[in-house]
Amino acid sequence: MQQNGSSGTDGGERSSPTFSPLTATTRVRRFIQERRTLPLPRVMVVFSPAGDTEKPGDAMTSSDSAEEELKKRASPVLPRGMPLRCPLNTQEPEFPEVISLNVGGTLFTTRLSTLRRYEDTMLAAMFSGRHYIPKDAEGRYVIDRDGLYFGDILNFLREGELPHRDRVRAVHREAQYYAIGPLLDRLEDIQPLTGEKVRQAFLDLLPYYKDNLEQIMEIAKLRAMQKKARFAKLKICVYKEEMPITPYERPLFNSLRFERSDSEAKLFEHHCEVDVSFGPWEAVADVYDLLHCIVSDLAERGIAAEQQCIGVCDKHLINHYYCKRPIYEFKITWW
Repeated sequence: MQQNGSSGTDGGERSSPTFSPLTATTRVRRFIQERRTLPLPRVMVVFSPAGDTEKPGDAMTSSDSAEEELKKRASPVLPRGMPLRCPLNTQEPEFPEVISLNVGGTLFTTRLSTLRRYEDTMLAAMFSGRHYIPKDAEGRYVIDRDGLYFGDILNFLREGELPHRDRVRAVHREAQYYAIGPLLDRLEDIQPLTGEKVRQAFLDLLPYYKDNLEQIMEIAKLRAMQKKARFAKLKICVYKEEMPITPYERPLFNSLRFERSDSEAKLFEHHCEVDVSFGPWEAVADVYDLLHCIVSDLAERGIAAEQQCIGVCDKHLINHYYCKRPIYEFKITWW
């Protein structure tokens, strides 16, 4: 009787199973393909040439040892004390206790702890070791920024000292650049920035304010150039209330505000014959407060301006109503 695994050439003689290289190659390729999408198998397939037979127990032992060897190769051996996710060649530079700075050509010396006083600042980030900082020929760390007010920045980081009033605006700009939040909060609570916030709350009622300032400067420049003159004059209307009646006519109405329907309002709509117009607005601040804002903001831009009231619009609207918006003459001097 022929047994499984034996050939019938020599009668009862038992022969070893043959090994086909083609079959082994096919199995290896299939194993590699399956390994790309499936997790690593728990049992390793071992191919042996003809004549090398293993016992079941030996196969299990070799499979376990092969699996352990595979795990060892998959997990790198790290030195003791090194973190598991330590990137290569990213060692943070070490800074000295005393830092020498070159800020726009002005030299400063301070402690490293002073620069790191507040974590969420540009200086703390620069000297955290995560960024490259260039150095000058003398080895000082270079900050490409005007150093005129950097001393005020260091004084606040050292002792919380605030600058003098005439330097508040400039130091506030530097604090914005270096993103020093605590200094910004302190500066905005003192003059002149506190007054600027109150003033801006009033100017927010006139969203066209900045555009009108630009228009004033542009018109004044063109007129001065056309006339080859040292100055130019403009007519500007500044009115707070939209009430085309004179003050002595107000008692004729039941309320101080002149209430009109939509159809009546169109009869009073008009544009005064002026270059620029401001108004109306609802606030305690009056016309003279807005005039002060216009003159001071022009002065901030280096433009000298003088103003005086030259009358009212006095344009006839309907029946006995005339426009009583005040008209101001602005004199813009260029040199």
